Amino acid sequence: MSFEIIGAGVAGLCVATELVKRGASVRLFDREAAPGDHACSWWAGGMLAPWCERESAEEPVLTLGREAADWWDLHAGGVSRRGTLVLALGRDKRELDRFARRTSAFETLDRAGVDALEPDLAGRFERGLFFAEEAHLTPRDALAALSKALADKGVPVETDASVPADSVQRIDCRGLSARDALADLRGVKGEMLVIRCPDVTLTRPVRLLHPRIPLYIVPRGNGVYMLGATMVESTERERITARALLEMLSAAYALHPAFAEAEVLEIGVDARPAFPDNLPRITTFPKGEGAGRSGGTVYVNGLYRHGFLLAPAMARITAEYLLEGKSVEIAA
Repeated sequence: MSFEIIGAGVAGLCVATELVKRGASVRLFDREAAPGDHACSWWAGGMLAPWCERESAEEPVLTLGREAADWWDLHAGGVSRRGTLVLALGRDKRELDRFARRTSAFETLDRAGVDALEPDLAGRFERGLFFAEEAHLTPRDALAALSKALADKGVPVETDASVPADSVQRIDCRGLSARDALADLRGVKGEMLVIRCPDVTLTRPVRLLHPRIPLYIVPRGNGVYMLGATMVESTERERITARALLEMLSAAYALHPAFAEAEVLEIGVDARPAFPDNLPRITTFPKGEGAGRSGGTVYVNGLYRHGFLLAPAMARITAEYLLEGKSVEIAA
C-alpha cells in the first residue's frame, strides 16, 4: 500500500517515519522543502514531560506521552534525560501544592535539594518538585534529523503535491490548515522567546508556577534558552503582544535577576491546532474498517501544546491502524 502525507511538521515527519519503518511506500509533501518557521513545531519547547503536562491535561497525554523520549532517542537522538524542575515563588507556594495534587512521579525537594540540582538558583527557592523521568530535546534539531533520515531512505520532502491515485492513501497532517475539513479544529496562539544569557546556567527545563502566566524555560546550550509560552484562544499567528513579552521576561527575571540582561534572539508566534477536548485525534473520511483503507483521507491532528510529546504515539497508532487494522485509541 502506498501513502501520501501532506504536511512535514512534527506530525507528518513522525507518521512518515513509522510507515517507512514498517516497509510502506511513502511520499511526503509540504509547501517548504525543509523544516522552518512556517511550521508550528518550529517554535515548540521540546519538553517531553508527560507527568508535568498531566497537571492540566487528560490522562491519555500521560499514557501516550511516556513513549516519546525513547522514540525520539531512537529516531532522532539528542534527547537530554535530566528531568524537570518545578518551582514557585514564596507568594505562590499554593500553586506548587496544587500542581503536586494533580500529577505524580515526582520528588519533593527542600531548599538544599533545589540548590543541588541547579546551583545557579541556590538560595532562591524553598521548595520544588523534581520529575526525574522527564526529558527534553531541541525541536529544530529533531525535525532536521527526521527529515534527513527520511531523505536518506528515499523519502525527501516534496513541494509539488500531486492528486493521489485510487490506490494511494492520503494522510493529512497539515495542522491548523486542516480547518477546511475538520470543523471543530481551533487555533490556540502561543508566544515565546529565545534568549541568550551566559550569566545563568540551567541544565534542565524549569517551570515557574504563577497563577496568571506560568513560565517554562528550556536550556538550548551555550547560554541560550527558550521561554514560553502563552495560551490564547486565537488563530492569529504573527504578532506578539506587549503584555506577553512583558510577563514572560518578568517571570524569567523572577526566576533569576540575571535574565534582566539577556539578549533577545528570536520572538516566536504561532497557533497550535486543537480540538475542543485538547486531545489529538485520528479522523477518517470516509470511515472504514480493517487494514488497507484506501480512497479516503486520514487526518492526524489536534496535538495542541503536546506536539513532540504525543506525535510519536499518534504516528504509531496511525501506522498500526492503516497497515495492521488495529483499533484507534483516539479517533473520530
